[in-house]
This record gives sequence, C-alpha cells and structure tokens, in this order.
Amino acid sequence: MMGQYVYSFGNGQADGEGSLRVLLGGKGANLAEMTSIGLPVPPGFTLTTEVCKAFYENNRSYPEGLRAEVAAALALVEKRMNKGFGDQQNPLLVSVRSGAPASMPGMMDTVLNLGLNDHTVTGIIAQSNDPRFAYDSYRRFIQMYANVVKGMDGEILESLLERAKSSKGVTLDTELSAADLKQLVADFKACYRTTLGEDFPEDPHEQLWGAIGAVFGSWMNPRAVTYRKLHSIPSDWGTAVNVQAMVFGNMGEDCATGVAFTRDPATGENYFYGEYLVNAQGEDVVAGIRTPQPINRAKHKEGDLPAMEDVLPDSYQQLAKIRTILERHYKDMQDIEFTIETGKLYMLQTRTGKRTAQAAIKIAVDMVQEGLISEKDAVLRVEPAQLDQLLHPSLDPQAEKEVIAKGLPASPGAASGQVVFNAEEAEEQNRLKKKVILVRIETSPEDIHGMNAAQGILTARGGMTSHAAVVARGMGKCCVSGCSDIKIDYEKQQLVTRSGHTIKKGDAITLDGSTGEVILGTVPKVQPAVSGDFATLMSWVDKFRRLKVRTNADTPHDSQTARDFGAEGIGLCRTEHMFFEGDRIQAVREMILADNLAGRKSALDKILPMQKSDFLNIFKVMKGLPVTIRLLDPPLHEFLPQNEDDMSELAHAVGMKFSEVKAHVEQLHEFNPMLGHRGCRLAITYPEVYDMQVQAIMEAACELVKNEGFEIVPEIMIPLVAHVNELRILRANAIRVADEVCRRYGVEVNYLIGTMIELPRAALTADAIAQEAEFFSFGTNDLTQTTYGLSRDDAGHFLPDYVERGVLKRDPFVALDQRGVGELVRIGFERGRSTRADLKVGICGEHGGEPSSVVFCHNVGLDYVSCSPYRVPIARLAAAHAALQDNR
Repeated sequence: MMGQYVYSFGNGQADGEGSLRVLLGGKGANLAEMTSIGLPVPPGFTLTTEVCKAFYENNRSYPEGLRAEVAAALALVEKRMNKGFGDQQNPLLVSVRSGAPASMPGMMDTVLNLGLNDHTVTGIIAQSNDPRFAYDSYRRFIQMYANVVKGMDGEILESLLERAKSSKGVTLDTELSAADLKQLVADFKACYRTTLGEDFPEDPHEQLWGAIGAVFGSWMNPRAVTYRKLHSIPSDWGTAVNVQAMVFGNMGEDCATGVAFTRDPATGENYFYGEYLVNAQGEDVVAGIRTPQPINRAKHKEGDLPAMEDVLPDSYQQLAKIRTILERHYKDMQDIEFTIETGKLYMLQTRTGKRTAQAAIKIAVDMVQEGLISEKDAVLRVEPAQLDQLLHPSLDPQAEKEVIAKGLPASPGAASGQVVFNAEEAEEQNRLKKKVILVRIETSPEDIHGMNAAQGILTARGGMTSHAAVVARGMGKCCVSGCSDIKIDYEKQQLVTRSGHTIKKGDAITLDGSTGEVILGTVPKVQPAVSGDFATLMSWVDKFRRLKVRTNADTPHDSQTARDFGAEGIGLCRTEHMFFEGDRIQAVREMILADNLAGRKSALDKILPMQKSDFLNIFKVMKGLPVTIRLLDPPLHEFLPQNEDDMSELAHAVGMKFSEVKAHVEQLHEFNPMLGHRGCRLAITYPEVYDMQVQAIMEAACELVKNEGFEIVPEIMIPLVAHVNELRILRANAIRVADEVCRRYGVEVNYLIGTMIELPRAALTADAIAQEAEFFSFGTNDLTQTTYGLSRDDAGHFLPDYVERGVLKRDPFVALDQRGVGELVRIGFERGRSTRADLKVGICGEHGGEPSSVVFCHNVGLDYVSCSPYRVPIARLAAAHAALQDNR
C-alpha cells in the first residue's frame, strides 16, 4: 500500500481540498479548504482514511513510511507556529481529532493539549504568564489521555477533581488556584500510575502516537458503530485523524471559545445562532458545566448573559464576516467551532450543519431566493426521510420524560392517552371525547375501528410492517409495535413492563412513534407546521420527478388527506377494511356461515349498497384521478370471532347453535393462512364475493358518470394470482358483471382489470399473466414474505438481530431488498411489458413510501409508487431525487 498518507495545511496553503473528502474526511477537507480561502486556521496535518483502513487490516499497525511523513508534517507545523514540539522554553501543543467522510458529531475521540509534561508546562507558563492556565491545561490533558488513550474510567480522575474543589470550598473549576491545579496534576499522575500500572508518558512523541492510535481505534467504538448503522454510513470508509496546533480560549478574559450555526438549525431563520464562553476550552461549551452565552443580540432576552457581540465586539464582527464567506463558499448552512486567543480569532472547524426538517426546507428555499443555489440544489438538500418530522406531531424536546419500555418505531408522530385494551373500549371512550392509546398483543383487521378511534397504537408483537404498523401509517397514527418490553394481561386489563411498571386501564402513557419509546404519563407535543416554504419546495419537487405518486387509502378521509399531500390517485384501496365497520361485519359473518349459494348471496346483498357507498365517496374525493381497488384479499377466518364468548354472541345474533358457529370457525382454521385460502383463491371457490364487489364498483362509477358527468376509469385489481388461469377465470367474471352494470345504467364506462404481483411465480410468469392484465401492481409486502419465506408479523422478533449482526444491511420489510425481491420486480416488469407494451405498472407495498425503494422503482422504469397518505410527500421528494441523480 503506497501513496501520500499525510496532508498539511496552514498559513494560507493546503495540500488537500474539498474534493479529497473521502481521503481527508469532512473535518480535514474543510480545514484545508478554509485555509485555502484565507481564513485563520491553526496549522496542522491530516492522516488519511487509508491509514485507518491499513490500521485495521494490519492488526493496528501503520503503513510503511507513515512515521516519516508525520515527522515532516510536524516539523512544518513547528515552523509555521515558530514553536517546538517538546521544546521546554517555547513548546508547541497539538490537538488530535477524528474526522470521517460523513459527519459523526461526538461519536469518536479527541485529545487536547497534547505535548504537555513536567518540562513543557514551564514553557507554557512563560508563554502565557499564567501558571493557573498552564496547570489547568495539564490536568485536562492527563484526564483526556487517561480516558481516551488508556481506557481509564473517566470518573476516577473526575472524582479527584471534585474532591479538590470540595476541600477548597469551591464549586467551579475556575475557582481553583494555580497551586491547587499543580497539586491536582500530581494527584492525577499518581492515580494514573496506581490504576494503570505505568507512569504517565513524558515523551510528547509517545503521547502523539498513543493519541493517533486511540482516535483511529475509536472508529469501531460502540457508539460510533451504532451511529453508522442508524445513518447508513459504511463501516469500511474509516476515519481520518487531524493533528493541529493548539490555540487557547482559556488564557484570560480576552479569550473565548464557541460553537455557532450560520442559521438557526431548529427553524432555519437567517440569523447567526450560537454560544460562546469567555476564558474556556471547547469542551466547556458542550459539557454543560458553565452556562454558555449567546454570540449576538438577535434573540437576546431579559436575564440572558452578555452576548459576544458586546463583550468581544471586534472578534464578533470578524466572525460575522467569516459566516458570510463560509455560506457563500459552501452554499449551505455551516456548523462552526472557533477559539479566540488573546483577542485573535481562529477557525477550528466547519461542517454542514445538522438541522430539523422545518429548517432544512426554509434554508433551501431561502438560499434559492438569495441566489446561492438552484431549485435542483434545493430539492436535493432536503432528505426525504426528514419530512416525517413535518407531517406528524412530535414530543416537545424540552419536556421531561420517563421511558418505561421500548419497541419498534412503526409509525411516526407522538400520542398520549389513557390505556385501553380492546377496540370497542377505544371507540366508546372516543365517543366520550377521551383520548386513548389502544394496547394489544397484536392487532387484526377487526380492530380497525378501535385503531381509528385511538390516538396511538401499542402492540407487544409484530414488526415494522405488521398489521398495526401498516394501518397506523395509513391513518397517520402514531404506532409502537413489537414491544417485547411489555406483558399484556387482558383479563386483568393491565400491562407490566420489564422495568417493573404496572399500567392499568385508564392510566396515561405517551408513545413516540419516531423512537419506539413508551413513556409514563402525558408529555407535551409540538404540532407539525407545514409552511409556505414546504409548498414552494414541493412545487419544485414536482417539476423534476418522473415517477407518479399514488396513495394506499381505504376511506374518503384518508383519500382526502393523501390528495392534500399531493397524491395523484389511489394505488391500493383495500376493500376488506370496509368490511369491519358498524353492522357490516354481521353481514359478512352471515355470508361466511351460510352453507349454500342462496344464503351467501342474501348476505352479500346487504353488503353491496355499503360497498357502493364507499366507492362513490372515494371516487368523488379522487375526481379526475385513477383509483385502483383491490378485491377481497384476506382469508375468511379473519372475519370470524376467535374466542368462545364472541362465538356465542354471534350464534345468538344469526340464529345458529353455538356448536355450528364453532364448527365453522374450526373448519376455516388454517395452519398458515397467509399462504392459504385467500385472495383470488377465495374467489375461485366463492365467485359471488368478487361479483358483488365488481358490481358495487361499477354501479358507483356508472352513477357518477350518468348523474354528475364524471370521467372515471376504475381499476379493478385481483390479488394473489400465481397462475394466469386464475386471472383468466376471474377476469371473465369481472367483465361479465361490469358490462351488465353498464348496460343496466345505459352508460359506457371504461375500466381496467389487472392484478397484484405478490408471489415469485407471478413475477417469473408475468409475460403470460400480462395477456390477461391491463396493469400490474407489485405488492412488495407479500412478495418479500414469499421470497424470503418469512412471516412479517413474526420476523420482527429476530430480524433486528440479523441487522445487528450484519446478516442483512436493513430489514427487508422496511427497505426493499433490491438484490432479491427487487430483481423479481424487475423481471416481472420487463416480462409483463414484453407482452403488453402499454402495461401500467406500479408498486403498492409499504416500500412505496421508503426513499431508497422509490429510487429503485424509478430506475426500473415503473409508472408510479403508492404509499400511505402521510408518506406521499416523502415519496414525491424521493422520486425527484431519483430523477435528478439519474445519470443514465
């Protein structure tokens, strides 16, 4: 492995630049770039990410030639600073910091004040004319080195510091005298020797290489590994290490250190936002030991500490100018660190600032209006996943909270309410205007009314695409699923958490659907604010995307919500959800329990006008837009009660014996119902069910065409087709019923008949299936289940382990498995189009609202994606990103 491993910067000159970010890391590249554009940056050098890779590949040893490069770069820093590393009279001290290609704030280690020992500390005293400052810097260095390099528990030396303050009767570090700190240094070194069995290193070069190794080593510390997983940062990137001359903000009252953002990272407002401390080092600002002061008067409130603008006006004015230079150079909001040493300002870091979704949108729109960036740049600036923050209420970040359990963050937002354990109770309490959280071991379609009535849903079982999760996202409800920290006892009407809390019916809890946390009591919320900037950005989004975005919606309310969010039609209307409302379930159960065709048709006649009304209302909301309606999909057992009390109640209601009802339930029992008698298989056996649904769809369409002049093309989707012959039979039935309705109404209504591709065989034989289908919609939830042989409801218990151990990069029910399931989508698309060139093709699984899956759908060439209403803006933005990044 050969090449340049060390890049120097300082005095207006730099070896590297921003284009070398992969090698130099974000911090190193930006230090080099700030140097090159003339900003005051203390000189230093960067060890590249290639060194980090070699460090791990070669069992923590360095590539040949590295030490010589470091020695040369260090000599250049000495020359530029006119100081000597280890020199007793005029010592150079350095910081050693990490800097990965992607920002990982606070995840890796830093060592400051490196180069101090019992000899160089006297040189620092001579330089600063301040023994207190010198010994304070020395004790800080020993603390950091012991903890970061040697892994010594930080509390050990911290306790000695606290003991020293206590013995002197003071509360702040700054109240200790030079003599106190000198003694503390001796105590620290004695403790270091006792704890680690070795002396604190006096050789600055030994210190330097110890710190470099520790910072490279911190790339694999647990918090860094976790952060990378959360933010999809590849572990093989490695980190760079930056060695830089120390400048001191703690040498007196004309010194300071601070952190600032060039705009407000919470709101995006265009004002200089930040904090500083006089006579302090960088860690003091973030440690919370002292109260930081605002850098300017822009948001000054009565009682606030004096602003830097007033205390150090010259330095503030210089910093304000640098703020403008940085924004114009990087064309983005920056997060900066600075130090003022005896009145001279130094820039220690700049990086693209983290921001809320609201701020991201405002900054992007403002920067277009300021002429800094283009509309395309603005669209690419906002991450699609960020929009979740805007579309759901969230917990007030300032509020206190007691977390009692944690599950999967299945549907974003936050909700508080009284705990109830069944859907009927949720609906009843909702009628009484009470807010409730529905808690279930797992939900079923029969719980739909209770889920609709609840503020949020908590389940003990189920994954990110369980019934609870899917339905909650569709409703825009907060949901925490798969919470194995809780045990639910329906009989006692209570849940018990692993932490020992017992929550009874009526007790208040709060759910955070963005983190999966279950919190005791009611926590204040922050309501979403969709501003004019949001509408402006989304208008640009729609200019650039090719992929259409539809919604998965089953009610007029959900349809309207989705349309308000910019949906261009319905890609999936799940008719079974309509079967559970009010008195409909009774008619459905009568149909299932009937033992002859006449009995089934009698029950279906009761359901027909209800379904027709549903479709009428949905068609009205979606006027002018396509609506795809999936015919009945789930197995019949889901509509029947599963416990004996409910069976007895049903038997009484329909005039049957309990034994007869129980026999029907047992007869319909399947060992694996998701692969059993459902979808089109049900209609092959009971064609009258689909006949009724097609009649309801077409009657609703014909009425609107005839009476209100609508132009409408219903899309009738037949689910779970595995063989073209299934579709051929059911298509012929659907055409017969549809044409009969049109004749009866005396109108001509065009309609499409298609299928959901959700089985591997359907994808592989899509060329044959396309002979009978005018559109395909890939149901990627079931396609993932059947491709992997996984139950999405059960897999939530072990898939996190797969992701944790690197078996899978991401949960395939959350992000589409592009190599496996995605390849079936590609095959199905290409084979379908080979038979029917005008085949309309979309995706309607939950992946339709997941950004990386949307990009995949764009790249394959699909016509549209369909997702839950609250994810429509996310899918629109992801589709625009896909189009703008498409280099084909």
